[in-house]
Amino acid sequence: MRAILSGVHQKKRAQFLEFELLDFSGSLENSHFLFIEKNSLASITRPIVRESVQNMIKVKISAKDFYFENGDQSEFEWQIYFITNSRQTQQVIQVESEYLSDRHQLGLTSYYQFNSDGSGMALFNIRTQQSREEFMINSVNLTDTDLEITGYNKIDGTIIKNQQIVLKNQGNNGILKFPVTQTLFKGMFSVAIPLTNIPKDSTGELFIEYQLNNEDISQRIVIAKSLAEQANQIQLPGNRTILLEKKFNNGILVKEFKGATIPEKIVAAAGKAGTIADVIRMISDKLNLVRMRQLFKFGHTPYENTTIIFESFGGRQVSDSPYAIYQLFQKLYPGIRMVWSIDRSLKKFCRQNQIEYVVRRTNKWVRLLEKSQFWISNARFPSWVKKPSYLTYIQTWHGTPLKKLGLDIENVSMPGTTTAKYHKNFVREANRWDALVSPNDYSTRIFRSAFGYNNQILKVGYPRNDELINTEPNQINEFKKQLGIPLDKKVVMYAPTYRDNQFAEKGKYTFELPFNLDDFRKSFGNDTVLILRMHYLISNALDISDYSDFVYDFSNYPNISDLYLVSDLLITDYSSVFFDYAYLKRPILFYPYDYHLYKEELRGFYLDYQRDLPGKIAKNSSQLLEEIQHVLAHPDMSANDQFMKFYNRFCAINDGLSSLKVVNYVMHQIEKGI
Repeated sequence: MRAILSGVHQKKRAQFLEFELLDFSGSLENSHFLFIEKNSLASITRPIVRESVQNMIKVKISAKDFYFENGDQSEFEWQIYFITNSRQTQQVIQVESEYLSDRHQLGLTSYYQFNSDGSGMALFNIRTQQSREEFMINSVNLTDTDLEITGYNKIDGTIIKNQQIVLKNQGNNGILKFPVTQTLFKGMFSVAIPLTNIPKDSTGELFIEYQLNNEDISQRIVIAKSLAEQANQIQLPGNRTILLEKKFNNGILVKEFKGATIPEKIVAAAGKAGTIADVIRMISDKLNLVRMRQLFKFGHTPYENTTIIFESFGGRQVSDSPYAIYQLFQKLYPGIRMVWSIDRSLKKFCRQNQIEYVVRRTNKWVRLLEKSQFWISNARFPSWVKKPSYLTYIQTWHGTPLKKLGLDIENVSMPGTTTAKYHKNFVREANRWDALVSPNDYSTRIFRSAFGYNNQILKVGYPRNDELINTEPNQINEFKKQLGIPLDKKVVMYAPTYRDNQFAEKGKYTFELPFNLDDFRKSFGNDTVLILRMHYLISNALDISDYSDFVYDFSNYPNISDLYLVSDLLITDYSSVFFDYAYLKRPILFYPYDYHLYKEELRGFYLDYQRDLPGKIAKNSSQLLEEIQHVLAHPDMSANDQFMKFYNRFCAINDGLSSLKVVNYVMHQIEKGI
């Protein structure tokens, strides 16, 4: 028997849920629906309102009954079960979902949404404690004549009145207001702003004003979707261009500027030669890929002498745990041949540091991979790279999981793949690993489930963190000198993650700083510097040329542990860097400016982000600056109970010998003749 959520209807302040029963032959007389909240395990039962034809039934609920005071809990995730009772048996059926809803506001700071988990089971999500300053719209598009915006015009069944879209000019603080007079569908509004009303050479942000229960409300307009899915650019007569851009906080900018002049168009046309070269390069890469696949199919035999191939982040760096293991091998067993698999851009670095290398996707690369006895990597090799039977593949991975991984990602939004394809490739690749390095029990459990991994796990801690434990205080000043950081200033490190929905193209992501550098300089610029460490997948370089006196971009610096050691404070959002930084027992701040969007629309978390972190959470840039001031005055977290609880759970296993343990594992395989 199956129960399926097939529809939801909002009527006044109640919701009517429709369910379809398949292969059901019992009586509904003693049946009901049970809702169980996944975090608190609270439960609510609701009776069947009435039976419809063909096993269609309805249940009436009020969404406001499904959230309650429970500490700091602001997210309620309800699973739905159909319970049938008879004299002989009781059946419990988890409800599936064929219905996905938009967000429906319950109030200015809360909303509900129906969707499904990765297994297709129904979820009733309620979010509270939202920002009162934001109004979520459904779409924003540019037509030949208008800027069109659509959104819901009800909050908890109450119609909002006297709506106006407001365009605030960021240059001169000018304000234009456009009354909402159209209805797209019942319950939705639509507004068309004439493009001729948008000031020339301007940048404006969109807001909305309205009345709700006789209260005047003003909110910033936000959108969860990528603007790449909308019509976000238009060319107008008179050499005008209008462009829509999405801000880091999901707000919407409307930009008007002059189009290209004739000389500029000529230059642009000349620049198309570069585009043609890119196309030729792309075709060449595709042909090379076909050739690589064929080369891997040829039979190979291993080298007589042990050869180890190292790779970090797909050849983009010589860094991380593979590099820590490599350095120790060089010291203890220099007679073993060790080769780095690198991108062509790292050739100079390897030559300067006397590192033997091979460039990826070359004939020599295939030969070395296939004839070596060991691969040591912190990321996945392409699925078409053949792993010989005589080879041992050691995967160090690259972080303690905070964000969902592998099979646990219910909705993969990365370009160039689908959820099903991503899951399949992840499991297939993971089970090519002969040994996987884990930093703690928490990670071990997740690796097993998220990777579908059945082979050996080396729970020894991450080799890259040995440096954090073994570095002496007097060495830190040497690192500062090498990095060009003033010795007499405190160091704040900002290391955010990338967002899966902010991609520019396959494998490349964009980013915008979510706080104002002028405000930071005003508050801390005299005695503090800021270092930036962006994720390696982020493609755009941040322009910090006006702040070179106190901002340093070390995104491409190979050894992040050096940056940890020179920093007095770490600021991050969802990056796993804080698990490593916690080894130093220094303060950590969290700035998840797009928390609910990230958690719901993208990957989700393993930890309770509101409760389990080793530091305070700043909800806006003003609060962030206040917290920085406070924590810089309290540099040692050893006496902080919340921090030390986290430390003992995630960091205590590492004794500074992780690299040695992996080296010993490899040597043991060599001695056994594997």
